[in-house]
Amino acid sequence: MFDPKSLKAPEFIDHQEVLDSLAYADENKNNRAVLDEIIAKARQHKGLSHREASVLLATDDPEINAQIFELAREIKKAYYGNRIVLFAPLYLSNYCINGCVYCPYHLKNKHIPRKKLTQEEIEREVIALQDMGHKRLAIESGEDPKNNPIEYILESIKTIYNIKHKNGAIRRVNVNIAATTVENYKKLKDAGIGTYILFQETYHRESYEKLHPTGPKHDYCYHTEAMDRAMDGGIDDVGLGVLFGLELYRYEFCALLMHAEHLEAVHGVGPHTISFPRVKRADDIDPNAFDNGISDDTFIKIIACARVAVPYTGMIISTRESKEVRERALEVGISQISGASRTSVGGYVDEEPEDESSAQFDVSDKRTLDQVISWLMQLGYVPSFCTACYREGRTGDRFMALCKSNQILNCCHPNALMTLKEYLQDYASPITKLIGDKLIQNELGTIPNQKIRSFVEKNLVKIENGERDFRI
Repeated sequence: MFDPKSLKAPEFIDHQEVLDSLAYADENKNNRAVLDEIIAKARQHKGLSHREASVLLATDDPEINAQIFELAREIKKAYYGNRIVLFAPLYLSNYCINGCVYCPYHLKNKHIPRKKLTQEEIEREVIALQDMGHKRLAIESGEDPKNNPIEYILESIKTIYNIKHKNGAIRRVNVNIAATTVENYKKLKDAGIGTYILFQETYHRESYEKLHPTGPKHDYCYHTEAMDRAMDGGIDDVGLGVLFGLELYRYEFCALLMHAEHLEAVHGVGPHTISFPRVKRADDIDPNAFDNGISDDTFIKIIACARVAVPYTGMIISTRESKEVRERALEVGISQISGASRTSVGGYVDEEPEDESSAQFDVSDKRTLDQVISWLMQLGYVPSFCTACYREGRTGDRFMALCKSNQILNCCHPNALMTLKEYLQDYASPITKLIGDKLIQNELGTIPNQKIRSFVEKNLVKIENGERDFRI
């Protein structure tokens, strides 16, 4: 039976509740009275239930769809303004003992070269990322207790935080590693991580077990209950995500929102982020082998409906997607993107021959970080390298309280401008710097609080004179 407060995965992601919700959505997807009621609720910017959001996702009513996209744009602006947070993945190791059929790191793949970075190699990778201008990383690693034990992850985090190169510094390390114990989550918390990210891949239990035939990841319940253990371990910022294309997208969407509701019900804090990856080509992986792929239009509607349903959460799209798809997604909900990503182990320093690639998936958006920054600014966005909330202790319920009251903009927009100025001074090409300096001057006028505006203006001058790392 469905119980969002339960700590048992089959109860807070209840299969029958998902099916009943999808049936309800089919029954009401053209019921104008029900649709209007859901839209009216969404206009309050307080979110929707998994069942209500499923109705919006199912409808093909052109007028309602137009309202969904309008609302998504409106809600994103209210909660996150025009800021877009930048990050990069850093792959530490592709050794893995799981048998996941959609990932080239699976144990039976004997073609892909196995690699694990030493601490010296990690330092070189991080310096390469710092030289681009990155301040925020998401570290990735296959599941292998022998090659990638928690001690290796902790040592790597310490190495990353200790690297200072010119004006570069990684100020936030998010972690995307396999489900683990409360004790290990406590160790990650003590190491100073930002967000703990774990993709569910699919919430459909039968499909999940078929897609993960061997290895510890085969255990659906242990994997699905990982966020509860992470929060019990003191990590109050967690990130959810499914891999769209593995199962029917409406099932995944509904269950994803149920997971968010569960975190709110049990811990009082929903997901800090939700990621939206799709199955992509990689070594020995053909996305056409999975018959649940979705069109770009459907993908964008999923993102818009998620933004309406979960207004407070940060929403992430990676370089798996093309420039064109990312541009559409930014408009209707995405608030974080990766830039200049390499999905191979050691890929920022060493370019690999295509037939020896250790990449987890093919990158669609291959632009440099400078090109991505310039593109964002020309679209009217403020690229942000800010990590102030994490470093000032505004995490978990403290962040959510600010975000849900729309007060986070009073911190984040000024901080974004100061971190953008750092990027422009240290890393930008001349044309990007020209565009950015003009953008900052225009954006200063949008800061309503005169005291904060003056604080930012003074610090912008200090940044031009060589000082760094100012934040509210």
